[in-house]
Amino acid sequence: MLATRNALIGIHNRKGRVANESPTGVLAHMPTMVLSEAEERAHALLQAGKADETVASLMKPAVGIFAPTTTVAEAIEVLREQVRSAFITYLYVVDCANHLLGLVVMREMLLATPETRLEEIMIKDPFALERDMSLGEALKAALRKHFPVYPVVDPDYRLVGLVRGTELFANRAIELSAQAGEMVGVEKEERLFTPLLTSLRLRHPWLQVNLLTAFVAAAVVGLFEDTLSRLVILAVFLPVMAGQTGNTGCQALAVALRGMTLGEVKAESARHLVRKEGLLGLANGLLVGVTAGAGMFAYALIQGEADPVWFGIVVLISMVIACTVSGIAGALIPLTLKRLGADPATASSIFLTTMSDVASMGVFLGLATLLL
Repeated sequence: MLATRNALIGIHNRKGRVANESPTGVLAHMPTMVLSEAEERAHALLQAGKADETVASLMKPAVGIFAPTTTVAEAIEVLREQVRSAFITYLYVVDCANHLLGLVVMREMLLATPETRLEEIMIKDPFALERDMSLGEALKAALRKHFPVYPVVDPDYRLVGLVRGTELFANRAIELSAQAGEMVGVEKEERLFTPLLTSLRLRHPWLQVNLLTAFVAAAVVGLFEDTLSRLVILAVFLPVMAGQTGNTGCQALAVALRGMTLGEVKAESARHLVRKEGLLGLANGLLVGVTAGAGMFAYALIQGEADPVWFGIVVLISMVIACTVSGIAGALIPLTLKRLGADPATASSIFLTTMSDVASMGVFLGLATLLL
């Protein structure tokens, strides 16, 4: 292998293509013999334990690296040796300082003539992941690329390693699957065989938080105790109001969290998200409110109430207002948690449930007090 590499250096020098490069500079483009300076930096980063949540934690040494003036024939000769110890998908073209200039697809190599230089068939300025990028940011950046391998660069755009797409997405699969549990206070560390006491320690604090927020909803109902004692019929529709508004908010919350996970929710699109979910809540509340109002009218009529129409109107108006508020809350809660520096998925549904209950019961009983 060393003879092959030295022969290649001689070929470059004879043709005058890299006469200004020393043998050491050319060797830096072919890192299968020894660790390059870039790989040593990456290795040191991993050893220091600073890359647990960054792209560097998944990074492997870069292979298939060549100078831009390397011909197809010369690259193939080197690849014959490199593929014996590494799986090579793309060739990476770098300059003397290891800056990433381009990427060569094997298909282009196959169709090119032997004397064609790599810089002539490379894809210039290829997509690359930054070494210090968090895994979540990397997943969002690469989500629509679907490349088998991603080059990794440092802040100066020097090639420092490679990350395979399967490893990147597999590493984040647990994070994504844990999102549903985090919404109700189940930490991502908990698994099927987590010890009982550990599961209790992870879950119980959020149940206490949920209990405190439930007291808020109960206090709202308590404010209208006289109304409930006078119009017992209203108690029948309290679960209906809470259930519909809660579902409306959960739908908005799911869309908001999905948008954050996919990187679709930016500063400029946050207002659109809130506006859209508010309008959807209004429309859904109106449609559901008509059905619920008709049901309330029929029930009040059967019970012999004096003004059954007003009972139906109260349910209709309450459903529209409560669903609108719940839809807006479903979008705002994760956005607010993110702005405060917290995980948007953590216990979002607990806070949403409180907001939905307060809105639905408060509006419903408040209007009943005023109009009935």
